[in-house]
Amino acid sequence: MHHNLPCSHFSLLQKKRRAATARRQHLKSAMLQLAVTEIEKEAAAKEVEKQNYLAEHCPPLSLPGSMQELQELCKKLHAKIDSVDEERYDTEVKLQKTNKELEDLSQKLFDLRGKFKRPPLRRVRMSADAMLRALLGSKHKVNMDLRANLKQVKKEDTEKEKDLRDVGDWRKNIEEKSGMEGRKKMFEAGES
Repeated sequence: MHHNLPCSHFSLLQKKRRAATARRQHLKSAMLQLAVTEIEKEAAAKEVEKQNYLAEHCPPLSLPGSMQELQELCKKLHAKIDSVDEERYDTEVKLQKTNKELEDLSQKLFDLRGKFKRPPLRRVRMSADAMLRALLGSKHKVNMDLRANLKQVKKEDTEKEKDLRDVGDWRKNIEEKSGMEGRKKMFEAGES
């Protein structure tokens, strides 16, 4: 490929490639450094925000000297715990509602796009009667009597088939032909 190019042109191409690779590496390292500093800034901002929130909502604890003041402080703390639990419950309910809305909207989005997301199926143990009732509804009476559609066989027919089976039972023939004695019998039967 490079045989017909002059030597100086080939080295120039290599230098350009090296420069492009070096530039790419430099840009990549610069981007990584920027990302690290941004992450550190975000962590510091979160820490400051946390300290401000704690200072605003959790004043420093001062323990009173008498028993009555201590009981009043405990009552106040219990009231605060109750209010915080109520807030937590409310936010959990809101979160569940928004998650449900998100699932519904994403399902609508899939439907609009024409792609159908198959829901995870659960294994259900159900009899055949219950399955047909579920499929056809409760109006239809369905009975899965599998013997109802079988044909009736007379005793005489079964006796004839039994005689045929005795004559043409292949297992007996295999057992008789197996081993050296069976081969000897086959050989003798073939000669006569």
